[in-house]
This record gives sequence, structure tokens and C-alpha cells, in this order.
Amino acid sequence: MKLQQLRYIWEVAHHDLNVSATAQSLYTSQPGISKQIRLLEDELGVEVFSRSGKHLTRITPAGEAILRTAGEILRKVESIKQVAQEFSNERKGSLSIATTHTQARYSLPRVVKVFIERYPEVSLQMNQGTPMQISEMAADGSVDFAIATEAMDLFSDLIMLPCYHWNRCVVVPRNHPLCSVSNLTLQDIAKHPIVTYVFGFTGRSRLDEAFLEHGLAPRVVFTASDADVIKTYVRLGLGIGIVAKMAYSEEEDSDLVALDVGHLFKQSTTKLGFRRGTFLRGFMYEFIELLAPHLTRELVDQAFNCHSKIELDELFADIELPSY
Repeated sequence: MKLQQLRYIWEVAHHDLNVSATAQSLYTSQPGISKQIRLLEDELGVEVFSRSGKHLTRITPAGEAILRTAGEILRKVESIKQVAQEFSNERKGSLSIATTHTQARYSLPRVVKVFIERYPEVSLQMNQGTPMQISEMAADGSVDFAIATEAMDLFSDLIMLPCYHWNRCVVVPRNHPLCSVSNLTLQDIAKHPIVTYVFGFTGRSRLDEAFLEHGLAPRVVFTASDADVIKTYVRLGLGIGIVAKMAYSEEEDSDLVALDVGHLFKQSTTKLGFRRGTFLRGFMYEFIELLAPHLTRELVDQAFNCHSKIELDELFADIELPSY
């Protein structure tokens, strides 16, 4: 059994069983990959992939188990490389992040700018997706960090560090009737068609919970994962927008008014998650602290050593997070 063979089956599984696409991404030949997979299956005595002619059709039950272990081995190999790089050149390497549009557009630009200025030789890759997708990427080791509000609690293999609290605002065109309401209520909001996030994005669940608790059925006429898209449709008169407060800019959105509704919705918490067993290089600790200054190296190491979510929650219980 060769490490290369494990990498081949792992990559094929993560390229939708497309051997040709895998070969292109690994800069090797399709016949070479197919041959090595066959040699591995012959050695193990089981098929990792089912086939129809020359095409791979699905991962076998045995293959699923083998791939889980192969993933662990490949992550350990990557950790060994990270350790070596940290001691050979602590300012050079790579950092991959998965996050949502809201974080990438409004929260991370300042952090990324400072980080790149400090570490010009670190290659920084940012992947965007749904909260579920980015949590899965962190859980299977495809990225180093996941930054999101939703879904990460579903993955027990992730260590989740609370970064900051945030709440929402209602955005409306100037001279909208809601601008004259001094203290908005959920009933006031529910009278109007609503444009907001797709369920599962940017704390949407908290919004739905608030209406449900008051027996209200808001008329959500349009949803999107992108706050800029939501604001565009508010401008078109489709409805009032409910977005993360950080997504409103007085300069860029001067034609809109942001109405504070922090008293109506429970605040949400953005977290940074990484897989247990990840070797954190020095610049990774610094990225975390740039994002959330309270997350010092010492505190992150303490979180690393927590064995359960209860321990982790207790660690952060008395820490006051910034709010946006």
C-alpha cells in the first residue's frame, strides 16, 4: 500500500468519481490513477469503487470505510509537513478558509488585508459556500478554518471558537412608512413583504424563531444568500429587507435606511471552526487573533484541549465577545 494510492482514491472520491478531472488536478495521467486504484483494490481484496464498464459509478460500503481512514492518514501527513514548515520557515506556507458571503464581504476584508501585509509569503485561499458546505470542508480537512454562524454545531469533530455576536437591521428605501415608526415591533414588520436570507444562512433560523414565538407568519417574498442581492431587490420595491447589521454601509447604501431591530431578534454568534488534531502554525494563531482579538494563542490552546462541547462552553462562559 502506497501513500500515493490513498491520495488517488481520496481525490477521485472528492472529484465526483471523475478520474479525468482528478488527473488534471493532480497533473498526472488518467491511466496511471486507474492502475494504482486497481493495484490497491487487488492488495486489499475489496473494491473501493463500483464500476460500469470503465466508469466509476459509486463508492462501495467498504470504500466508504477505507476512505475515512485514508482521509485521516492524509491529514496526519499534512500535519507532519506543517510541523516541518513551521520550523524551517515560520513565515511561509498556506492557509485555506471556507466561509459565507456575508463573512467574506463584510467581516474578513480588514483581517485579510492586515494578514497578507504581515505574511506576504503565505498563500491564502478563500472558499465560499453554504454553512453546511463549509462545515463539511473543515470537518473533512479540505480547508483549515471554517467561519460561519450556522451549521457548525452539527459536526462533533470541529473545535468551534466564538468570535463575535451580531444582530440584524431592517433596510428600507428612504421615506418608507416604517421610517416614521419610533419603536418597531415584529407586528409592524410582518405587515410588509420581506426580502431576507435563505434558510440556513446568516442566522436566518433566529429570525424565523422570533416570528414563530409571537405567532406571526411573515410574508417572505424573496430570499438570497447574498446581502447585496437582498438590498438590490429592496431598491426595486419588492419588500423590506432584513440583513445582518454589518451588511449595511451608510456610504454605499445611502439611498436606504437601516432600522435597528436588535431588540426584536436574539443575537447570533459567528464562530471559527477547525478539525480536532489540526496542527496550528504560528500564522494561523495570528489570523484567529486578528479576526477575534480575545482568541489569544493561550486561549485557543485551552480550547484545543477541551474534550467536549460542555467544556468548551464553560471555557468561554465568562468571556465577553464584541458585538456588531
